[in-house]
Amino acid sequence: MYTFSKKLKTTALILMILGLVGIVYGFLSAPKTIEEVEKIVAESHHEGHSIEATNHDAHKVVTMPSEEIKTAEVKKDSATSTTDSVKVTAAPVIEKKVSTKDTKDEEAKEKKEHAEHVFHQLQNKPWSALYLACIFFMLISLGVLAFYAIQQVAQAGWSPVLFRVMQGITAYLPVGSVLFFILLVVTGTHMFESNNLFAWMAKGITQKGSPNYDAMIAGKSGYLNFAFWISRAAIFLLGWNLYRYISRKNCLSQDEAADNTFYKKNFKLSAAFLVFFIVSESIMSWDWLMSFDPHWFSTLFGWYVFASFFVSAITTISMVTLYLKSKGYLENVNSSHIHDLSKFMFGFSVFWTYLWFSQFMLIWYANIPEEVTYFKMRIEFYNLPFFGAVIMNFVFPILVLINTDFKRIAPIIVGAGVVILFGHYIDFFNMIMPATVGEHWFIGVSEISSVLFFLGLFIYVVFTALTKVPLTPKRNPFIEESKHFHY
Repeated sequence: MYTFSKKLKTTALILMILGLVGIVYGFLSAPKTIEEVEKIVAESHHEGHSIEATNHDAHKVVTMPSEEIKTAEVKKDSATSTTDSVKVTAAPVIEKKVSTKDTKDEEAKEKKEHAEHVFHQLQNKPWSALYLACIFFMLISLGVLAFYAIQQVAQAGWSPVLFRVMQGITAYLPVGSVLFFILLVVTGTHMFESNNLFAWMAKGITQKGSPNYDAMIAGKSGYLNFAFWISRAAIFLLGWNLYRYISRKNCLSQDEAADNTFYKKNFKLSAAFLVFFIVSESIMSWDWLMSFDPHWFSTLFGWYVFASFFVSAITTISMVTLYLKSKGYLENVNSSHIHDLSKFMFGFSVFWTYLWFSQFMLIWYANIPEEVTYFKMRIEFYNLPFFGAVIMNFVFPILVLINTDFKRIAPIIVGAGVVILFGHYIDFFNMIMPATVGEHWFIGVSEISSVLFFLGLFIYVVFTALTKVPLTPKRNPFIEESKHFHY
């Protein structure tokens, strides 16, 4: 039986406390008034350039009519009397004053609207950071659950010695699901005015005549409405957790059984779950990630999201296994098991890159305005994290894990795993932040604290679950093959 070390438990608790304090600080430090935002915008170098460009454009609007007026005056002087010329000159002067006043009013209105927009984005920042960390760790546990189901259906002979590790990691799914569902309810009901994560939830956005009316979002309101959206979320979360509970129960019952009845039940249950998972995962990715940009869609997005959290899940299995192995547990796990996990890490890193490139290349090459804006925003304002994710999630794994020997060396695998996990966190960052925070992004207290809190919670829940049952299944039909697996 595994014993949760006091040192690791203390580390998890410290991470949670530090994270919670930082999360609270992030919400308290968010701007409370538009006046605060105006000061922030004024001090921002980037926004300074934007304002200067706006003023320059406004100046051109003001000066151009005066040049046209002078030309008109010269033409009028040559064709009319002096008296008429005076009359003609007087009229444009009045028009110029009106034009200047209108331009100043329009400029002030634009500045106010811009400040309000920035205000909502900066208020969204701590919410976005919390949402990002919450969904990322929950999907890691979901990915491990899917990987476990695949092993069951494939009747894999190499992996049964790792089943308890997988079940331990999936123990986070119920906890993560509850926290995430609460966050969805808080977001959808506008319990806090500072939470404006989903544009399609804005007040009056589907009502004709409303200042916020959006015809495209209104056309999707049959699908994108809170009641239907939260109902789908409840069904998906409940279905995933139900499979997790029953499959684990069957697996534990198999240890005490005289035949393979419970194993066969798990086989059938896992096959049904994978069908449910494939459908629910795609819809989940539309609901919880793609709908941040309700004017944009991609038919590859469901697969893309799956590849991102699935490779993160396999990496987590590998790192937890290596940790337990280093502490003297999992005596039946050998370098061949580690090698196979590393192959999955490598293979799905390549698969993620294939989907990343396919989605990006096709949309960018087609250059359709309503589609290319998604990538334009990310390349223009998120250049570093956008292309940095490719380096961390493709270039680095290719250089490190393509070597067969490296796939068995623990320090190299752990190093690669840390980079992969951080790279896919940045990948989710790129999916969420451009739509909720816009160009006003940076990785600060809110982002770091949210990761620390959920990382600490993840460690605490997972390693507590590992203490509940023996780390090696007893009566799995393939357990002996798994114990003697060598490649």
